[in-house]
Amino acid sequence: MNIVIIGASGGIGNAFIEQLIMHTDVAQIHATYYHTKPLLNNAKVVWSQLDITNEQSIQQWTSTLGEIDWLINAAGLLHTAEHGPEKTIGQFDVDFFIDNIRINTLASMLLAKHTVRNFKHRRPAIFATLSARVGSIEDNYLGGWISYRASKAALNMCLKTLAIEWRRSLPNVTVAALHPGTTDTPLSKPFQRFVPEGQLHSPEQSVISMLNVLHSLRPNDSGCFRAFDGEQLPW
Repeated sequence: MNIVIIGASGGIGNAFIEQLIMHTDVAQIHATYYHTKPLLNNAKVVWSQLDITNEQSIQQWTSTLGEIDWLINAAGLLHTAEHGPEKTIGQFDVDFFIDNIRINTLASMLLAKHTVRNFKHRRPAIFATLSARVGSIEDNYLGGWISYRASKAALNMCLKTLAIEWRRSLPNVTVAALHPGTTDTPLSKPFQRFVPEGQLHSPEQSVISMLNVLHSLRPNDSGCFRAFDGEQLPW
């Protein structure tokens, strides 16, 4: 299999690579980073610097790729040095909201737009993006985190819509939104004290679980929203 991991310098993205290089059916992994190239070196891994918010960069990079069996977008934004998730509407910031949309929503759509030809090999394939349970409108009981919730809810809608289109034009591709659970990475670090005991997963645990889900998916599952344990989540 030829696999693409977007955001492979992050905790979850890096864990995907560490697990997938051990799979004998994985021939090559195209892995992307934004700022600093990770230290992980393996003959199967080809590293590329990529700005996932820049369409021209995505178009140029994807044109160098061959056939893709799996694409997993593990990049995401929850907080920055200047802004954290909003606790109240008074903390809402226009630029922070737009940054969430650009990274958490638009990047996956740009990747989909420019990888259509890479998926036209007719083998069963997967286009998956990490979403989040807090992006579920039905499951929102606490409020807050407006920008992050909205960007993930928009992502879910985009993926669902993409899945409907690709059932006609790329019926071999399963489109999936994945919730990794609360994972011990820099993205979740400021909020881990609120996580109930036993519900904070290591990147390795989260990725092993998500790989089990990915291996179980079939084309008729396209457009699904699944948690790391296989639970089908409400939109």
